[in-house]
Amino acid sequence: MANHKSALKRIRQSEKKRLRNRYYHKTARTALKVLRSEEDKVAATQQLPSVISLLDKLVKKNIIHKNKAANLKSKLTKHVNKLA
Repeated sequence: MANHKSALKRIRQSEKKRLRNRYYHKTARTALKVLRSEEDKVAATQQLPSVISLLDKLVKKNIIHKNKAANLKSKLTKHVNKLA
């Protein structure tokens, strides 16, 4: 265990960031799962912009990489367009 004041503060900060990132990541995964399981094209089309916005926010906060977000957005858009 660290004894320096700055090291103790760093431990507290990193734990807060870890929990916050975990929350954002889990929220995104749930949103993706809901959109992928959607069978209705109209509902999926309405959900798509909010999920894309969520992914862009995660990129901005450095929680996921920009290329991963781009790949996910592309796959989700293809999925929504393919629905009957």
